[in-house]
Amino acid sequence: MNQINVVPYIDVMLVLLVIFMVTAPMFAPGVVNLPSVGKAAQVETEPLQVTVDKDGRFGLADKGDSSQFDDLAGLTSDIQGRLADGTNRPVVISADKTVAYEKVMEVMSALQKAKVERVGLLVKSEQ
Repeated sequence: MNQINVVPYIDVMLVLLVIFMVTAPMFAPGVVNLPSVGKAAQVETEPLQVTVDKDGRFGLADKGDSSQFDDLAGLTSDIQGRLADGTNRPVVISADKTVAYEKVMEVMSALQKAKVERVGLLVKSEQ
């Protein structure tokens, strides 16, 4: 006989498959337990607020003055201009909850490349 009999190997593989299928639901997947926001600390200066709307457009609000941007380059250059006076004002990002997380990360990355030191996320507090 010059052929390998693969039937025992198939039996072993089917048994292993059944074992993995039975034991897999027993392992709990990693659960991300996000912190809730209670009372936030009062900020000493008015932060610049970057907004990302549901259509992916960017906005910047600063003490009642607001402007809209279609790209990150314009947004970061405006923020750098407002922070050029040497004040270390914080920049907070607020995004619509339907916006992809990737968009928020793009804004954070652009602000980091623009050497903005204090960046935070704006959330709605639980009340």
